Amino acid sequence: MVALPEPDAEILAARDEILNDLKRLIAAPDGVIDHPDEIKPYETDALTAYRQTPLGVVLPETTVEVAAVMKYCHERGVKVVARGAGTSLAGGALPMADAIVIGVSKMIDILDVDYDNRTITLQPGVTNLGVTDIVSPDKFFYAPDPSSQLACTIAGNIGMNSGGAHCLKYGVTSNNLMGVEMVTTAGDIVRLGGKHLDAGGLDLLGLITGSEGTLGMVTEATLRILHSPEGARPILYGFETSAVAGECVDAIISSGIIPVAIEFMDKPAIHATERFAHAGYPLDVEALLIIEVEGSNDEIDTMLGRIQKIAADFKPAYERVAKSAAESLAIWKGRKSAFGAIGRISPDYFCMDGTIPTGKLPEALDRISSICDSYGFEVANIFHAGDGNLHPLILYNANETGETERAEECGGDILKLCVELGGCLTGEHGVGVEKRDLMVEQFTPAELDLQRRIKRVFDPKYLMNPHKVFPLVDNPGLAGPILSPVQMEAGE
Repeated sequence: MVALPEPDAEILAARDEILNDLKRLIAAPDGVIDHPDEIKPYETDALTAYRQTPLGVVLPETTVEVAAVMKYCHERGVKVVARGAGTSLAGGALPMADAIVIGVSKMIDILDVDYDNRTITLQPGVTNLGVTDIVSPDKFFYAPDPSSQLACTIAGNIGMNSGGAHCLKYGVTSNNLMGVEMVTTAGDIVRLGGKHLDAGGLDLLGLITGSEGTLGMVTEATLRILHSPEGARPILYGFETSAVAGECVDAIISSGIIPVAIEFMDKPAIHATERFAHAGYPLDVEALLIIEVEGSNDEIDTMLGRIQKIAADFKPAYERVAKSAAESLAIWKGRKSAFGAIGRISPDYFCMDGTIPTGKLPEALDRISSICDSYGFEVANIFHAGDGNLHPLILYNANETGETERAEECGGDILKLCVELGGCLTGEHGVGVEKRDLMVEQFTPAELDLQRRIKRVFDPKYLMNPHKVFPLVDNPGLAGPILSPVQMEAGE
């Protein structure tokens, strides 16, 4: 279990005073939540193994209100944790006991839709799927599509640089974000980027994207929207082993074909998902690939023909091309429901998130299975195979003594494997607290020092989403505060 810090006793003692001050900065009467029962939903995100009740919750409606709250907290020395919908699987929105949570659930205004320039500007509390819902009547869409897109917000997508099934062709959030309005930790309002491309100067927009709320708080975003394709069609393949499925993926990518998506599910995931979503998945195969292409009917037929020719070399046990829009929707409903469906076969699971070169897929799948076997855990694999973004789900029972800790150790070994194979610790979930102490596996002390110094420029008092991303014990000489062993032991 990762360590949680000891809270600032002085801030805790001043809780009522702080919350009363914050109420004067927010116009809405329900804009500050201080009752223990109402705060409880904010004590964790989707990494539910960790919980911590925050000092209070603020729900602003405007950038001006966010700036006022941030300025107050900066001057008072109060920590701040920005929160979208709380769907983070890495503990990125886990609050501290002496921190204020600033949520974006009331920041849902659409500020501008510009089809000529293919952009939409909005407040960050709008959900991912909500963006496409706004522009789809005019045959446009927003490309990044994480599985939690029905609930997750643009704020969280920017913080974690989220991707999704279709990121193979269209990229992740950083490839579809044009500009932001952001409030610094001191309460200053700044704009980075806009409707234009390639602004001069340092790429501060790229720095903010994926920074997990550690550098400031985004209050407005300008996103790239794309014209909807003429059509799209998925094909299902079933294979006798996961390794062969991985080899097929590598062959498709190395051929130069770029489908919209290549998704992988292994047998435990297939069975759980089919019982839940009834998507028509084959139940007698060890691994399933969902490969989707798009374009005109002629383009789709040509692309599918090339993919079928490649796949034939790997002797698939099952093959089916979707023949209707309803069948395509059912296939994708199954994939989007997969993480939730795993709850039918295990009381708890850790959803890992590491990335590897696609050529290493067969080896990675084999070694992930061996790692989980060594800990006595079953694993279900569901992931974005086209770009090597793995999501092994370690199945465990939190009610069994020691299983949570062992499952975390198992997950740590899987992420170390990703780095060993030439990949990285995270593809789209972020670092948060989950992977914080594993950062030393990927970065040298000098590299971590550089990252910390950048944070210090934006957040000199170390108040923004503290104790996330950066390991706490790698080198006490690095920039940024490091918890002492006593503090860490007290927080375990």
